[in-house]
Amino acid sequence: MLAAPVAGALVFSATPVSAAPTAPVAAVAAAKSAADPFSVFDVKLTATKKAKAGGKIRYTITAVNTGPHEATAGTWFVGGLFPKGVDLRKVSYRTSVDDTACELIKRELFCVLPATVKKGQSIAMVFDARLTKKASGSQKAVLGVVSYNVETGMENLSKEELDRLGVPGFGYVKRATTKVVR
Repeated sequence: MLAAPVAGALVFSATPVSAAPTAPVAAVAAAKSAADPFSVFDVKLTATKKAKAGGKIRYTITAVNTGPHEATAGTWFVGGLFPKGVDLRKVSYRTSVDDTACELIKRELFCVLPATVKKGQSIAMVFDARLTKKASGSQKAVLGVVSYNVETGMENLSKEELDRLGVPGFGYVKRATTKVVR
């Protein structure tokens, strides 16, 4: 599992950078705990192994909230970076959570599932994508869950707005490769 602070879309860095050159020990301890994720997800990703150009790829994401806290509705998103050979206008999705909404941000598709996931509970989402007729080689996806340390009152902000505001976010993703066959 890849897990790292997220800035922007699925850009993974090793650690957040502190603006202060030095800080008292109490301030460092407070900053460390503030950077810890509110909710950690264990993600499983399955994908179609082989597909023809112009054919379909199915991605199934199953994520378990391992805590330490519940993931409140509006503080976590499912999706990620789809392969370059996928026609993003033809991606459909299914989940058991009503009123799920997805947003395309460049080559990334993220969905907000308006549900609170308690520690130990899981959520599943299926994406059906269509390859372009020109797709070839290995098509690589990076999909999973992005969870934000959202403060009370910020639950209705979009992923793009949370990123813009610099709200600490953590990506729990897996990689999948589909070989295009002729």
